[in-house]
Amino acid sequence: MAVKIIGTGSYVPENVADNHFLSTIVDTDDEWIRQRTGIKERHLSSGSKEGTSFMAAKAARAALENSGISAEELDLIIVATTSADTYVPSTACQVQGEIGAIRATCFDLNAACSGFLFSLNTADAYLEMGMARTALIIGAETLSREVNWSDRSTCILFGDGAGAAVLQRVEGSGGILASVTGSDGNQGDVITCKGRGIQNPFHKSRRKKDYIQMNGQSVFRFAVSTVPKYIKYVLKKTGLEADDVKFYILHQANRRILELIAKRLKVSMDKIPMNLDHYGNTSSASIPILLDEINRNNLLEEGDKIVLSGFGGGLTWGATLIEW
Repeated sequence: MAVKIIGTGSYVPENVADNHFLSTIVDTDDEWIRQRTGIKERHLSSGSKEGTSFMAAKAARAALENSGISAEELDLIIVATTSADTYVPSTACQVQGEIGAIRATCFDLNAACSGFLFSLNTADAYLEMGMARTALIIGAETLSREVNWSDRSTCILFGDGAGAAVLQRVEGSGGILASVTGSDGNQGDVITCKGRGIQNPFHKSRRKKDYIQMNGQSVFRFAVSTVPKYIKYVLKKTGLEADDVKFYILHQANRRILELIAKRLKVSMDKIPMNLDHYGNTSSASIPILLDEINRNNLLEEGDKIVLSGFGGGLTWGATLIEW
């Protein structure tokens, strides 16, 4: 038996904010942003009706259609998000109600930009244990509600969107071959977005809403050292070489990071597809959105080896090697 991805889907809002538009909001310009990040534009939610659960449901329906699976066949739904519309119910339960997945167990998972990989591995464990046969995993973010639009160091980076994949335990070989995840809470202050202050009879917090704050240089150093290390780890576990992999589908945070990862893996940039120029950093949605683009452009054939790898707040990281 093997756990395989049998369908993918994605959704991004229609509203597009390019770098020229952002230059009318904060002190920046297109050249400054592109040189430092590779980002040209990002998609932003049109309002409350186009929030995280709405985009997640859109991506879910697209993935179900692509897989040929009905919502009623789903046993498990996991949504990776750091920007849920509500604390309760979970985004996964909202998606369940929206698509009619009446049999599914549903919950959210927060591992920041590594969230989709953590969801993939969690779903794999459910399927391998026989607790589920078919799972839907989604990365969905409305980061435009979490950034300070007067802070040019962060508002230029992030976009909104959702990506999804359907996993199923099927007869045969291939599928998920090796995975690794990790966390380092000692570096948690590198990327933060605080919640509400405490309000109870013993304490009245005066803290206002917080926004995403990030030490960009620390994130950069962490990413270019950690991601290649753990990609090499999953390759070694399976006896493969870096050139045996068709695509490295990496978290879309910064073009310079992706170029340095390619250099450290000693692979061509042709093996590292990018779409961050059009979407920016969509956190947990970035890997599944890119995977869906590659899949729908018919760039994957049965037997192809791909690596999914991400890094993010926590700090967290992960890498998964898949035979398509």
